[in-house]
Amino acid sequence: CPAEEVDHMPCEDPRRNSQLSRDMNFYRERHCPPPEETPLCLIPPPDGYRIPVTWPESLHKIWHSNMPHNKIAERKGHQGWMKEEGQYFIFPGGGTMFPDGAVPYIEKLGQYIPFSGGVLRTALDMGCGVASFGGFLLKEDILTLSFAPRDSHKSQIQFALERGIPALVAMLGTRRLPFPAHSFDLMHCSRCLIPFTAYNGTYFTEVDRLLRPGGYLVISGPPVQWAKQDKEWADLQAVARALCYELIVVDGNTVIWKKPSGDSCLPNQNEFGLDLCSEEDDSSVAWYFNLKNCVSRMPLVGEYAVGSIPNWPERLTIPPARVSPMKNGKDVFDADTRRWARRVTYYKNSLGLKLGTTAVRNIMDMNAFFGGFAAALSSDPVWVMNVVPARKPLTLSVIFDRGLIGLYHDWCEPFSTYPRTYDFLHVTSISSIKDKSGMNRCNLVDLMVEMDRILRPEGTAVIRDSPEAIKKLERVARAIRWSVKVHDPERESNGGEKILVATKT
Repeated sequence: CPAEEVDHMPCEDPRRNSQLSRDMNFYRERHCPPPEETPLCLIPPPDGYRIPVTWPESLHKIWHSNMPHNKIAERKGHQGWMKEEGQYFIFPGGGTMFPDGAVPYIEKLGQYIPFSGGVLRTALDMGCGVASFGGFLLKEDILTLSFAPRDSHKSQIQFALERGIPALVAMLGTRRLPFPAHSFDLMHCSRCLIPFTAYNGTYFTEVDRLLRPGGYLVISGPPVQWAKQDKEWADLQAVARALCYELIVVDGNTVIWKKPSGDSCLPNQNEFGLDLCSEEDDSSVAWYFNLKNCVSRMPLVGEYAVGSIPNWPERLTIPPARVSPMKNGKDVFDADTRRWARRVTYYKNSLGLKLGTTAVRNIMDMNAFFGGFAAALSSDPVWVMNVVPARKPLTLSVIFDRGLIGLYHDWCEPFSTYPRTYDFLHVTSISSIKDKSGMNRCNLVDLMVEMDRILRPEGTAVIRDSPEAIKKLERVARAIRWSVKVHDPERESNGGEKILVATKT
């Protein structure tokens, strides 16, 4: 591709999207071009690109030449976001509401929220800047997914991923965020400027959909006790009361609420006209699904509130309640966990993959099912973005119940990330992740060019599939200049698969 496409994201392209409606920030959401408008070319790295600084050093510094964008450092340097120093960008760990750094801020929140001991594990940071909050929560074994739109702070998510912090480009606009219901034990907004009470509390009900019963919601910055925002602050407290959230503390410009663990206290008389969603509403459907102005129901299955589910790390291997609707769900879950433990051992010992070394930090499993691959890597210094194709069975809730993170995605479209953001892509059965309904919009070459866009130079792609599929994939992989080896699978494998291991040159 031309050099100016160096940071191109096909579905978040301001040149196309700026023409769209500004209502509810529609223009900042995902809008993908039709395949015929997507040039089939490989995105080059910037001049002077270097193999990224390895984790955990990358939390504190990255190469300036890998994303030479100084705008955030210039605008936000005084708030401790980041600054340029020689060949590096340095990240002191600050944010707009915590200019002294994320560590003292997290310690302050820790007076009210049980960060240690494994009670909380999955978190969502909304409007995250360069994701220092999520980066510094990792030492508490809390896995935070951070998101922000592609906006005036060019590349904040690109910086987050270069640092080795889980992040994606997303906007809370007109649609549900691409996660199942009740996924996050903690949700955090530090000056994220989401108008939670607008449109009769619609954005607050989306936060409520995603927050696990018994989970914590933290909002720092406007409108919390903020000058000239008395009405907005009163409305925010009113909508939290309407949903019976327990107010834990208001400390300066920070408020902490706890979501009730049991049944919703709706219907009640509230000024927002909020009521429960209909029985037919599937609150875990969330791919191009418009926001609803209603409150998601609690499923009837099992105990899955914070405090009732097992603590981390036990929750990783115990079949959660949400596998039970599947036929023989618990048995399938246990077998999947064992199978992936075997496979990952084989990957490391026999295929010489760099899993477990400092060369690999950001991993994506493009067809994650129950997250068994990620679970088998849980003691390595990596994180895994578990992607579940956006159609039934929706197994992503099980992945979150295990204490892992991920999102829905349709691989007929580009992914919401910057180029060169993952070290390692893994996919089982590439043919099954393409949407059956519209094969004409779903081409293997397009998919592998997209994988090349996501992968860092010298990164690895591992694809398990039938020998016929692997033959086809091998041809495409060589055409996009990957170096390729094909291996037999581990001995216990049944079903005649082959494993393609490719390196992006």
